Amino acid sequence: MNTIRARGLAWVAAALLCACASPAPQYYSLADADAPTAPTASTGGAAGFIELAPIAMPERLARPQLVVRQKSAGAGPEVDILEQHRWSSSLENELRDALASGIAQRLGAVDATKSGRLRGQPVTRIAVQLRQLDAVESSRVDAGFSWTVRRTEEGPAVACQLFVSEPVGGGIEALARGTQRATAQLADAIARSVTAMQANAANACQR
Repeated sequence: MNTIRARGLAWVAAALLCACASPAPQYYSLADADAPTAPTASTGGAAGFIELAPIAMPERLARPQLVVRQKSAGAGPEVDILEQHRWSSSLENELRDALASGIAQRLGAVDATKSGRLRGQPVTRIAVQLRQLDAVESSRVDAGFSWTVRRTEEGPAVACQLFVSEPVGGGIEALARGTQRATAQLADAIARSVTAMQANAANACQR
């Protein structure tokens, strides 16, 4: 009887532990699944090679969890770190991967950040800073960026800025998709600034 009772208690304890366990996290990506395939490293594309430096961002955002800003009654804005809603990697890596591939695809270039390049081949170096990312559920995603573009061994860097506000519906997935759209807008803007710089345009930051 004692053995049967002990087994029964162990089963009950295991069931309670399972019932109290947290649900599995939901994972999101900033990558654009509908974007075309980038050229191979052997061709280099019409725009050659690009290199994207690690993304600079505020420390509070440098994590895999989604960070959501809320407005509480009678108080200032509050920030929630959502343990059950995460990017597929840290936000720095997720944003860097999405931008590097997105910019390369838009320019017909090769992302030398991962593939490398032959010695002596020219490369466009890009550095991005995420200055602001405010995600408000059932409202919008506000994002502010700055970046510099520099051609190897060619003149000073071009510095640009972009602010975007993406309206979103309810739910955390809508916030993730809004952030993905903001990232795509940034990739568009950076690609245009690279093209304008290569053409010696007077205003490489024109949208």
